[in-house]
Amino acid sequence: MKKLTLTVFALVATGFSILAQPSPITIRRSVTRHGPEKGSLVIIGGNVGSQRDIWEKFTELAGGKDKAVLVVVTTATGDSAAFDQKGVEEVKRQTGIRNVTLLHTSDIKEANSEKFIAPLKKATAVYFEGGRQWRIADSYLNTLTHQAFIDVLSRGGVIAGSSAGATILGSFLWRGDTRGAHILVGDHTQGLGFLKNSTIDQHLLVRNRQFDLVDFIRQSPELIGIGLDEATAVWVQQDTLQVLGKSFVAIYDDAHIIHDSNQHVTNGRENFQASSGPFFFLRNGQKYDLDARKVIVESSKAKK
Repeated sequence: MKKLTLTVFALVATGFSILAQPSPITIRRSVTRHGPEKGSLVIIGGNVGSQRDIWEKFTELAGGKDKAVLVVVTTATGDSAAFDQKGVEEVKRQTGIRNVTLLHTSDIKEANSEKFIAPLKKATAVYFEGGRQWRIADSYLNTLTHQAFIDVLSRGGVIAGSSAGATILGSFLWRGDTRGAHILVGDHTQGLGFLKNSTIDQHLLVRNRQFDLVDFIRQSPELIGIGLDEATAVWVQQDTLQVLGKSFVAIYDDAHIIHDSNQHVTNGRENFQASSGPFFFLRNGQKYDLDARKVIVESSKAKK
């Protein structure tokens, strides 16, 4: 894996790979290390259900249920989603947002058309449904639609995704192989790159995946790994990450895997912000600085 990892990393360090033909994607030098300069990301580990704090934060960031203009991207679930409004109706029910449009294609030519991206030009929010992340990559990578997603963030909007819709938001596409999610680095390795220099896993503890990212991050130290359990999310603005939901988020950082100077137990006392292992967990309400790569410890006054 090491040779493949390093080769691919050279392509995704800025979030997008080198193409053989011109791309409509505009790449600018970023002032943030991982998160978006403007707008927000809500990255969900799958099976969000009725987890109110996640849906309420997403709705708030979208502009509120009465003003939000939401586009639900159903491509990951397969072609049947073009005719099945079930996922869209569920998002409407959970958020209360009235102005909701389904966006679906498996045709990259259509994704490169001005007509197709029209709903995104007024959108304040985008939500990627789960399924298989390679389908999203095949349909939208480096297209006008991809740029239109970026423009939603640039206008201060929010992009969210659950399960496969979460993984695609990173720059390196984890579990992206068409043969199955058990193949960690496969035939699709480029994500949409909204969370730069990152790789994202989901269904983390429910599916016992918590060790899967360890070796990959060890070999690709510029990337940060984020693993999300079900009904759990991270809300990212610029380089600040905050955990929402009922379970845990794992952070995979080379500094903690190999060069960890912050041990969990020192002088007989536990440091709850550190781990002696290859990753550490964050729970609801905790914040993390993606630039400095450290837990943000708020004072008791700030919490009040």
